Amino acid sequence: MSNSTERLWTRSFIILTLCNLLLFTGLQMTLSTLPAYAEGTLNASSVQVSLVTSLFALSAIASRLFSAKAMEKGGRNLLIFLGLAVSLAAVAGYYFAGSIAVLLLLRMLFGIGFGMASTAFPTMASDVIPIRRMGEGMGYFGLSTSLAMSAGPLIGLSLLQGPGFGSLLLGTAAALALIFPLGFSLAKSLPAQHKEPAALPVAGSGAGAYRRLFLPCLLNFLLSISYGGLLGFLALYGTERHLQHIAYFFLFNAVAIVIIRPLSGKIYDRFGPAALLIPGSLFIIGGLLLLSFASTTAALFPAALCYGVGFGSMQPALQTWMIQSVEPRQRGLANGMFFNSLDLGVAIGSMLLGAVALFTSYAVMYRYSILAPALLLAVYLPVYASRRNHKRKAAIQGSLDHTPAK
Repeated sequence: MSNSTERLWTRSFIILTLCNLLLFTGLQMTLSTLPAYAEGTLNASSVQVSLVTSLFALSAIASRLFSAKAMEKGGRNLLIFLGLAVSLAAVAGYYFAGSIAVLLLLRMLFGIGFGMASTAFPTMASDVIPIRRMGEGMGYFGLSTSLAMSAGPLIGLSLLQGPGFGSLLLGTAAALALIFPLGFSLAKSLPAQHKEPAALPVAGSGAGAYRRLFLPCLLNFLLSISYGGLLGFLALYGTERHLQHIAYFFLFNAVAIVIIRPLSGKIYDRFGPAALLIPGSLFIIGGLLLLSFASTTAALFPAALCYGVGFGSMQPALQTWMIQSVEPRQRGLANGMFFNSLDLGVAIGSMLLGAVALFTSYAVMYRYSILAPALLLAVYLPVYASRRNHKRKAAIQGSLDHTPAK
């Protein structure tokens, strides 16, 4: 294969990564701030506040189910521009929402638009990444998502607490609007459909694809539960523990992700997902434990570093695993299921851990959240051991079959 075919940092890949960064930054700027706005300005109840996040997640999940089918039929450009237009309309509507009911309706609308665009970009990225560098490429691409998940809440809270709600919405709209010119340039340069064969042999389609995606989806769901606890309750935990700079956790987390992502993709390409999922789960457990005992701002650094290394290495590994488990035309389905399991884990994790915190404390809640990565290990380790044993037996049988008879 020529060097040009193996080239990763093409113009299209760079633009797609930037588009994804802007899209998820716009999401995270509002995901962490609208619940506080709903409670403080619209006098929403605790149940209504939880709906601000959960209705968005459910709408995005439903939207991705439709988007995956549209991607298979070649409608990616329509998904991008229609999704962005719907998302921008919802953000503009937030400013005029005079009741919690209107805000919830707009959150559903935003979820529909976001679901469309968030399915298209990673699928297009997987089409331009050389197949032999898929793990490395998706690691770099996924860095944009993780950075947005770390920096977005920090930016959003700073704007809401500083200039105010109007500036928050203006910043969110600007991030989404910048994607339009980048998207137009992509529409002219990208091929109609990726033609390379899948990295892993797959048979059939439909139900077979869902079966192959079930295990990584389940693992991604379990991984995302603890992040739901961070996103929903970290500010309240800071108040409980009298930590004035609790938002630094997201900053330190982003630093760890930037460090680990370039390495994790290459590790995946060489050794497979187990080399990242097993130690990554242990890092997340360690990060959550350290966080639950943090009493100073300095103590947040090792906690965020551990969590960032774990989350930053596991998330792209799971996404790459899912992409490689299906045929190229089904990558929209794989990416849709990846983000659906992520959103579902965040939503359910927020609700379950919130219930734990209600009867205990936020520190105890984070200790209970360790059960999610521990369960991930309990599910994955037997599967990994079984597959490894099967490969070893197959290798032994293959060597026996090729041994000449005496």
